[in-house]
Amino acid sequence: MSSVAGTGLVSLLGLDPAAYRPHALHATDRTYLETNCYTDILIEFLHARGDEPLAMMGCVLRVDFEGDQWTFFKPLPEDVERLYGVDVHEMQPYRPLPDQIAEQIARGRTLIVELDSFYMPDVAATSYRTAHVKSSVVAEAIDRDGERFRYFHGPGYFELSGEDYREIFRLGREFSPDVLPPYTEIVRLDAGPRLRGEELRAAARELLARHVARRPEPNPFLRFGAQLAEDLPRLAQGDAQGFHDYAFATVRMVGSAFEVGASHVDWVLGAEGAAASDAMTRIVEGCKLLGFKLARRRPFDAEPAVAELAAAWEDAFAALDGALG
Repeated sequence: MSSVAGTGLVSLLGLDPAAYRPHALHATDRTYLETNCYTDILIEFLHARGDEPLAMMGCVLRVDFEGDQWTFFKPLPEDVERLYGVDVHEMQPYRPLPDQIAEQIARGRTLIVELDSFYMPDVAATSYRTAHVKSSVVAEAIDRDGERFRYFHGPGYFELSGEDYREIFRLGREFSPDVLPPYTEIVRLDAGPRLRGEELRAAARELLARHVARRPEPNPFLRFGAQLAEDLPRLAQGDAQGFHDYAFATVRMVGSAFEVGASHVDWVLGAEGAAASDAMTRIVEGCKLLGFKLARRRPFDAEPAVAELAAAWEDAFAALDGALG
């Protein structure tokens, strides 16, 4: 924990938003710049701490079609603890959040909190001051007197202040009493050994094998294809927001999962995983293409595209089975 002298800013890692550089998983050349709000913040928090977040991403290979969406994937808490010695568990937000955040940072810990994107200037292109959308952040620094808050959100590290600070923490005016407190988790950094180098890679390979063994059966793209055929007429008659919501929960979610999965396999297995990584990249490209077709909101035959996605899924796991023995 560090404190910036003379500013009242209590900081866990001593970062500067202007100088921060995101992890390669959030590089601008990625097909999907973001995964989902929770996974993205863990990626960036661990990266900023000096860890390799790719090690924890074997979990994405367990994504399944849930009936109306693909799995909202998150690194498993037990994986995060095993690899990095970081324990994440629920916490009771019974006091003002700025006080709890400052206290935990002073103790060398932090919080993950669900906040309202309406007051987050880093999402100016989407929901800032236009839509109330819950989104998870990792608190990194806070200045209660100066009304500043620094946090990991999406693919980066940001600061908000002033009116945004007061509104996001519900301070300084009367707020509706029927709004529930946000879901809050404490992040402890003292939960066990922090693996490095080849020890980290070996542990990630062990976890990868477990996740591969728990892949959904049968092939989830077959179930997705059947549901998509039912959903297309309704989507074609709906509005742009309905498409956006559907695409985010389906092709974008699974596409981003397998893009991360390909990077994870490359990092864990190297050349041994090339065939699996290539097959996952076919899934990413197929999801992107299917997303473009859905965006037109016109009827089309999705069966060939879904059949290719299903074939790529089979190829990916056959290659992983071979590489992992």
